[in-house]
Amino acid sequence: MNFLSKWRLAIAWYGFLATFFIANSALADDAPKVRFTTSAGDFVVEVYPDKAPKTVENFLQYVRDKHYDGTIFHRVIENFMVQGGGFDAKFVERKSRPPVAHEGREALSRGGPKNVVGTLAMARTNDPNSATAQFFINVRDNAFLDPILIPPGDPVPKFEYQGRVYENTPRANLVNAPQLFGYTVFGRVVSGLDVITKIKTSPTGPGGPFPSDVPKTTLLINSATLVK
Repeated sequence: MNFLSKWRLAIAWYGFLATFFIANSALADDAPKVRFTTSAGDFVVEVYPDKAPKTVENFLQYVRDKHYDGTIFHRVIENFMVQGGGFDAKFVERKSRPPVAHEGREALSRGGPKNVVGTLAMARTNDPNSATAQFFINVRDNAFLDPILIPPGDPVPKFEYQGRVYENTPRANLVNAPQLFGYTVFGRVVSGLDVITKIKTSPTGPGGPFPSDVPKTTLLINSATLVK
């Protein structure tokens, strides 16, 4: 290959990279954003409808309905996560819509983020399909909360989990195993992470119906507003 051909190839490659980064930047710019105004300060999250469409629409509808206005962060664990969106300052639980289908695996398989610092995920009970309005923000990398992607095949020829190897396992046994669902990550904090840091270091104790992890000083969400 002569010098001119190499030069043209280099120009084409750099052009491809520029197009790739511009396109991805545009995708990030197009992500819906929600501003939370709280008693600890403001922060902004962006959410990813291309990764978890049902989860994002569920969350944004609660924002549009002003569900989060006047709720609190009722569960704060400094080296784990901060959780809110379900109770008001008197610990009265807000009425919510029916649960949204779990999309953790789908989101991850579409290139969505994992449960790392600053990411936004749906809170739920032990039932994977029980998430309604409550959310949490990871304040450390919580890999144990990540959904487990199931390898192809039925039965699945080989599957490893927590150091144990399973061979020729019926696919349904793995797909439906509650411990493998993880938690659906559908966004991240893009501004005001220092506010989350302030929230996570709040002194906690018992409060309302909860025996522990409740901030001693009420951390109020004054409003959650769709800004884009």
